[in-house]
This record gives sequence, structure tokens and C-alpha cells, in this order.
Amino acid sequence: MNAEIIAVGSELLLGQIANTNAQYISKQLAQLGINVYFHTAVGDNPARLKEAIEVAESRSNLLVFTGGLGPTKDDLTKETIAGHLGKELAFDEAALHSIEQYFVRSKRQMTENNKKQALVLEGSRILPNDHGMAPGMFLEKDSRFYMLLPGPPKEMQPMFDVYGYVVLQEKLTTKELIVSRVLRFFGIGESLLETEILDLIEKQSNPTIAPLAGEGEVTLRITCKHDSQEEAERLIDEAEKAIFERVGEFFYGYDDTTLAKELSKELGKHGLTIAAAESLTGGLFQQEMTNIPGAGNVFSGGVVCYTNEVKQNVLSVKEETITNDGVVSEQCAIELAENVAKLIDTDIGISFTGVAGPDELEGHPVGTVYIGISIKGQPTTCEKLLLGGGRSANRSRSAKYGQFFLLKELLKL
Repeated sequence: MNAEIIAVGSELLLGQIANTNAQYISKQLAQLGINVYFHTAVGDNPARLKEAIEVAESRSNLLVFTGGLGPTKDDLTKETIAGHLGKELAFDEAALHSIEQYFVRSKRQMTENNKKQALVLEGSRILPNDHGMAPGMFLEKDSRFYMLLPGPPKEMQPMFDVYGYVVLQEKLTTKELIVSRVLRFFGIGESLLETEILDLIEKQSNPTIAPLAGEGEVTLRITCKHDSQEEAERLIDEAEKAIFERVGEFFYGYDDTTLAKELSKELGKHGLTIAAAESLTGGLFQQEMTNIPGAGNVFSGGVVCYTNEVKQNVLSVKEETITNDGVVSEQCAIELAENVAKLIDTDIGISFTGVAGPDELEGHPVGTVYIGISIKGQPTTCEKLLLGGGRSANRSRSAKYGQFFLLKELLKL
């Protein structure tokens, strides 16, 4: 079964809301082994919606619609589909009663146009709306399946989970699963990573390996189609092992995780606390750490030390260090990392100093970065980066590199 998801609503095309419904439905269909090859968004226009339906029918045998089932004049999904398929619309008495009872309970007057939400396609299987008014529908015609779901996610998701999923399971003749695993990498570019595993990508058919560029990082999605979850996982494990043999040093986590999440998890595992001294990053490292729920268990605080005065007066960087080595230096980064850990009384101190841009500093080119890491009981280390990019990118990448370097150190403990 090949599916196309058609989201109806001009607000999607105007950028007023994101099409999260398509993402959600795609994940659920993958669990059923249903291929999703196309996402379409179309405005509240019957001619364009009819055209989108005709195109979808030429390439898919399952069409899933979201939106356009409401009471207003621009809610025209079922009317357009009814006309296209030559079907009548009729009131579903259970849906109409549910709508009437909603207005009774809320002590509001029910306007006539609200009855429109109870109209359903003749001969369709009704998908009850337990969290709203307009019911969904499922219809089969000419070897194609049509599923109509409401637009609001709080109505659509439970309707699909409870009713839509079951309907599709019944219609599937083969019970295959699509199992995916995402591997996340940092410190290696997309082109280099792809070059390192190109032969693996080219020879794989099941599972498949697809590189995806992210914000300052790269991900690989391994996807396997099989009727056995256990066998699919085994095949994915084999592909993952082959990938790790090539680029495992840059791997840091799976699926929807982030560097900050993995770092927080590892700090918690070892019962360690951390403080940060940030010059060029201006607090970005601290922001990303404190975005993680429960951050207070591992992150104690930090200092944004943008000026030399703060570096000296608050974090006790030696005057001779600034005079002889400069603030953009390994020695300055080391002192910042060690001193912020002492100041805030943490197990670990991390520091960021360098040249974000747009101008050189102390004779160093834009993108020169020093990251100091001080872990109690171990020698303080410093990593030097030569980044290429604009000011914002240099700051963001520096914060992520700090997370990555420290995570790798903790994994050695």
C-alpha cells in the first residue's frame, strides 16, 4: 500500500501553522509498513483540491486527508471528495447527536452550520471523534482507499490511533513493518561522512542508509522493511556495526536526542556537576544545558565573561596571561575552565574563548576557538578549533563542540 497525505488549509500555505499532522501520520503508517511517498498541502479551494486528488490517485492507493471537515464555508474537503467520487453526503445521526450534546453541556447556542460537521460520505466507515465534533471517514472505491481526518492535532491524533490505525490494519494484505533508526554524528561534515560510507549506501537495499544534514551535525537514517520486528532490528544492527567501523568516533546518540541531552545524561550517570565560563559563546552553552529538564542536578551555573575585566576580576585569569598569551589562547581557556569550577564549586569547568567575528582579534583569524575542560582529578585539556563561518554559526558550533568534547571525555570514565 502506497500512501499520500493531503493536508487541506490555506493557513498551511501562508505559514501560519506547521503541518505536524503529516509528520505524525507518516510515523504511524511506517509502523504498518505503508509507504508514504508524497506529502501535499493545498489551500481551501475546491478546484485545486480536486486537482491534488487526481494527481494523488495516479500514484497512490491510499489517500489520507487532514483538515477541512469543520462548520465554516471554507471547510470543503468532504464536499469536494464527494463530488469527485460521485458520492452523496448524509447526516450521521450518532455524530449529530454528539454535536448537539456538546452544546447542551457547554450551555451554548448551536448554530445551524454546526450540523454540517455531521455530514459524512455515503457508504463510508465512520471514525468517531472523541475529542471534537466532526467525525472522520474511511471509504474504499475502485481499489483505492480514502481516509478523512480532522485538522486539529488534538482531534486527529487520537482518532487515527484508536480508529484509523485499526481500519488500515484490517485492509493490509501483507503485514510488513518499516523500522527506522537514526544515528547522530558530530564533528564530521555530511560530504565526508558520506564519502566514508559511500559503498555501504550504494550496496544496501534493505536496510537502506540515508544521510541527512542537521544544524551543525549529520544524521544517518537506517530503514528496514520486514514482517518481523526482531529480524528488522537485526539487519539494522548489522548496518550500524559496519557504519561504526568507519565513522564511529563521531557518533554520539540515537533518534531525537541532542548533544546537550546526552551530556546531561552522562553527567548524571557519574554524579558530576559542571560550570561554564563563556566568552565568545555568550551563554549559549549554558542556555542549551538549562533547556534540558532536570538540568539543576548537573549544571550549577556559569559566567559570561565577555570583557577582559570580567575574566580577571571575576574568574581570576592572570594579568600576565592576558598580556603575554592573550584572551584568545590555550592558557586563557585553561585558567577560565579551572577557575570557574573553583568559583562555583563543581566537579567540571568548561570554557569558551575565541574569535566569533566579523573581525580578527589579537591577530587571530575569525573562527579561532579554544575550549578548556577541567575535570576534578584529571589534567586540564584544551581543544583548538579553526571554524569557517559567520559570527552566529561560529558561536553555535563552538557551544556544540564543547558538549561533544566533554561527552567524549566522560565516556572514557
